Amino acid sequence: MTGPMTGTKTAVLHRMVMDKHICPYGIKSKYLLEREGFTVDDRWLTTREQTDAFKVEHGVKTTPQTFIDGARIGGNDDLRRHLGKSVKDADAVSYVPVLAIFAMAALMAGAISWMMTGSVLTIRTAEMFIAVAMCLLAVPKLQDVEAFATMFLGYDLLARRWLPYAYIYPFAEGLAGVLMLAHAFDWIAIPTALFIGTIGAVSVFYAVYIQKRDIKCACVGGSSRVPLGFVSLTENVMMVAMAVWMIMSPAM
Repeated sequence: MTGPMTGTKTAVLHRMVMDKHICPYGIKSKYLLEREGFTVDDRWLTTREQTDAFKVEHGVKTTPQTFIDGARIGGNDDLRRHLGKSVKDADAVSYVPVLAIFAMAALMAGAISWMMTGSVLTIRTAEMFIAVAMCLLAVPKLQDVEAFATMFLGYDLLARRWLPYAYIYPFAEGLAGVLMLAHAFDWIAIPTALFIGTIGAVSVFYAVYIQKRDIKCACVGGSSRVPLGFVSLTENVMMVAMAVWMIMSPAM
């Protein structure tokens, strides 16, 4: 609503603020309203009973709830839509998770190279980028190996024939990355990266470009929304490239 004298925009926000729970979406709604120039009449629901009564009164299932000009706008997503803001689709596919890992790996590799040599643009930076990326990509897989294995079985050719491989893969990727970063035990790191990278590349290429399947990639864990495709193939090709480079340049 708009104040009759000042022309200021006001909104009424009902949100849960309890001793043991403060609704994060309520905080987001308040911040968004204030950023858009609204004066917020911030009304706290401080008990479960008060919250349940509010839901019954207004016929809603969730809080927070925002009212503007006497009309109920709804929850945080509804408010964002009302104000012309984007709303994330929880089911939408996205390359953001794996691109974020690649970006952080590049920054970390550059930082390590700068510390060691005073330069960022070196061959060693590229080597460290691949090794660090492998380590970072292993982390979300290791957080829930069971979920990863289930998604991995959807397209990996070896895992389908030998189930334990789906559970071994995250550990193998992480181990190879750490050893490559340390330049230690090349006789373990090189064949491991070469093996899992080759199998992975063939599996992704077959699923995406031969079978033309539209499925999710397990590259950043079993709850990933990353589509299986070029980025997934790149992950495996990088491992193979690193292994081949180490074979050709043993005295790096």
